[in-house]
Amino acid sequence: AECLSEISNRAGPVDARNELLEECERLWKQMEECQSKLMLLGTETLLPSDAKLSLLMLQLKALTVDFHQWQARNPELISTNPDVLLQLGKEELQKVKSDLEMVLSTVRSKNKQLEEDLRREQQWHEEQKQMLETLTKMEEEANTQAEHPSTKRELNELKNKILKLKTYKKELLSALGEFLDEHFPPPETGGNIKKK
Repeated sequence: AECLSEISNRAGPVDARNELLEECERLWKQMEECQSKLMLLGTETLLPSDAKLSLLMLQLKALTVDFHQWQARNPELISTNPDVLLQLGKEELQKVKSDLEMVLSTVRSKNKQLEEDLRREQQWHEEQKQMLETLTKMEEEANTQAEHPSTKRELNELKNKILKLKTYKKELLSALGEFLDEHFPPPETGGNIKKK
């Protein structure tokens, strides 16, 4: 009632304000009468076992009555004074406008957050692509090296054969030297014996 009285003060004439206050007082009295009737109805005592069922039945009846009242009800105006209605309409539009501005602000901040998330996801995606490319190159190199181990193995086998051949050559030369010393001794000169 105080809020409405302030609105009517801003709206203009004192008659509109008084009319609105009287309408609010009348509605308040009706609410108090309904509440007192409800308080009188709810004084019955029940057994504990039936209490829940009875409460549910009472709630069902109350909701059914409310439903039928809302179905049959026509919207009624608080006041027929055009100044009061104009001011109330302006107030309601201001509330709707401020609510919409809040929603717009929220949506903008959410969009900004989503854009930031998208940018981070794109950056992460690029990093993953680079990592995938690096791993692909490493895999290709590993496959290339896996194809050439036969070459490395062959090279190692050749080295081993060369080493064996050198050892065999030394053994042959040593055996040949012994054979020559035994069957064809070198000529003696000045007491020094040299092997040729």
